[in-house]
Amino acid sequence: MSDTHKEIDEASGVETTGHTWDGIKELNNPLPRWWLFVFYGTIIWAVIYMIFMPAIPALPGTGMTNTPGLRGHSDRALVAEDMAKLRAERAAAASQLTTASLDEIESNLSIQQFALAMGESAFGDNCATCHGAGGRGAKGYPMLADDIWLWDGMLDGIETTIRHGIRHTEDPDTRLSAMPAFGRDGLLSRTEIDDLVQYVLSVSGRSANAAAVSRAAPIFAQQCSSCHGTDAKGNRQLGAPNLTDNEWLFGGEPRDIQQTIYNARNAHMPAWQGRLDDTTIKALAVYVHSLGGGEK
Repeated sequence: MSDTHKEIDEASGVETTGHTWDGIKELNNPLPRWWLFVFYGTIIWAVIYMIFMPAIPALPGTGMTNTPGLRGHSDRALVAEDMAKLRAERAAAASQLTTASLDEIESNLSIQQFALAMGESAFGDNCATCHGAGGRGAKGYPMLADDIWLWDGMLDGIETTIRHGIRHTEDPDTRLSAMPAFGRDGLLSRTEIDDLVQYVLSVSGRSANAAAVSRAAPIFAQQCSSCHGTDAKGNRQLGAPNLTDNEWLFGGEPRDIQQTIYNARNAHMPAWQGRLDDTTIKALAVYVHSLGGGEK
């Protein structure tokens, strides 16, 4: 409104702006001083921040990301510095852990705690996707929180498995075994495989068809005993599982066993050597060893 035609609200005695909405007139009240001070303060702070801190994005094509600021502040550099400090603090414990035996780790509480904490963190980042939180496993992925070991349950053996993997073709030292696909490759007939299923159920202490077990005994001796043993208790040197303990990686139902014999189950575990450093691999081995009451 012009100074010559000021309109004063009768109820409040305050000048109006001249704007009206549905009969409601807007009063020309000044902004609170505290609000103005805060607003002006934020502007001043923003200007100071832009001068001292990285703030203004660079134009496309200039090769820069933003103005560096007078302080030269960099979150990336600070993180790198913190990581370097952390590595330096861990260096002594890491050096001890890498060369320590199981007895030395168990007798040294500080190394043991360091290894378990580091191993648990690395397990969650790299292993839990397949083996589950806490190593509880899943169908097709071994449970690590028990005392059933397919290859080797000693600390050095677990470290070897982690380091070189299982059937990891890019590592010449990988754990390697191959079960034939007796059905898919035509090595046995479906009837013979069905009889073998009954035989496996029998040696694992479960009810089975006696006639089928009798028919399958010579087939098992000829086709399976070279890996699983004549007593069906397996062979860790070959990674052949014990068939008498009623523990099943791919399921223990007759249909699961039939599929294992028919198609074979040659699962893969990656080799972590080259992906993880020696200290992390050793810490993982200690953690896994502790989960399953590892062997000595």
